[in-house]
Amino acid sequence: MTGIQNITVLGSTGTIGVHTLDVIARHPDRFRAFALTANARIEPLLDQCRQFQPNYAVVLDADAAEVLRQQLRALGLLTEVLCGPAALEQVAAAPEVDAVMAAIVGAAGLKPALAAARAGKRVLLANKETLVMSGGLFMEAVRAGGATLLPIDSEHNAIFQVLPTRFNQGLAHVGVSRILLTASGGPFRQATPDALAAVTPQQALNHPNWVMGPKISIDSATLMNKGLEVIEAYWLFGASPDQIEVVIHPQSVIHSMVEYVDGSVLAQLGNPDMRTPIAYALSYPERISSGVGPLDLFKIARLDFEAPDTTRFPCLALAFDALHRGGTAPAVLNAANEVAVAAFLQGKLRFNDIPRMVEATLERVSLVEATVLSDVIEADESARMIALDWLATRA
Repeated sequence: MTGIQNITVLGSTGTIGVHTLDVIARHPDRFRAFALTANARIEPLLDQCRQFQPNYAVVLDADAAEVLRQQLRALGLLTEVLCGPAALEQVAAAPEVDAVMAAIVGAAGLKPALAAARAGKRVLLANKETLVMSGGLFMEAVRAGGATLLPIDSEHNAIFQVLPTRFNQGLAHVGVSRILLTASGGPFRQATPDALAAVTPQQALNHPNWVMGPKISIDSATLMNKGLEVIEAYWLFGASPDQIEVVIHPQSVIHSMVEYVDGSVLAQLGNPDMRTPIAYALSYPERISSGVGPLDLFKIARLDFEAPDTTRFPCLALAFDALHRGGTAPAVLNAANEVAVAAFLQGKLRFNDIPRMVEATLERVSLVEATVLSDVIEADESARMIALDWLATRA
């Protein structure tokens, strides 16, 4: 890698964004923040602009944008403030940009990630909904744009690290038999069905191993996060659904594994810290310091594994089913889940009703082949309306 790389961080005030900027700050001779974006959280974005002095700051709310603009002027900073969804695509595809960290949570991150892919950028994909909603369309945009796609999810990043570089020729051609996605099991791995019915949002947000945002924390608690990662793995690595297996691993030390036809199983291990995959993707194919401490195997002492219980955690089975059904089914799954998680966090839905809402929505939405982006967007909008209608009948 030569010269300083310009990085756009989509979702810079979220957990992944903050970790990305931490790695960038450790290597000012290699990386520079070109654009930082947030929804409407002005205070942390202002602090980031003060530290990194990007060319652009983007927020979605017009009033927030004006406030940020005035604050930056008062500080004498030259960062230009842009506003709206189109501005996200602009800073993702700007000619000056070398790499884009796509870390906007949910369906809102789809279009700017697509813009980066079409513009041929190095896309550091942390937004799993991009592949879940429109995997075929996104992978085609990567190919057509000549983009480099590097996964940021710790599991997919681990798989990427232990697969042969020629895996895009087909897993069978490189001797891979299975992909083993590890999952911590979340905070309720051993909870009874009665206990799951009484789970509060605060309990669900308390992940035992990882520091994550609210949406991903709830998805981890329901195992929907792992289901979405199964769909991601299908698109990222060209694996069939039958080649992907989920393994519960409570310690979160083995981030995922790849099984080969000769019986070998290669794994990537490390402390549960997202700066490791972020640093790997930023510097690929080199490696740089991430700020993560060394793994102490003697302190860990043991590694446990168990099969997932899809009776208590049906979201994982729903994701596999949506993958098998194909078309817009994964987009419907994702949209219904986003509505369900939001309702749960607002106290409008019980924890164990999240999969019920998702399943009911999948049964009611008409599925089609996702041949153009409008197919995905229409499925997303339809699923959200049906999910909200289902919620209203439960009130």
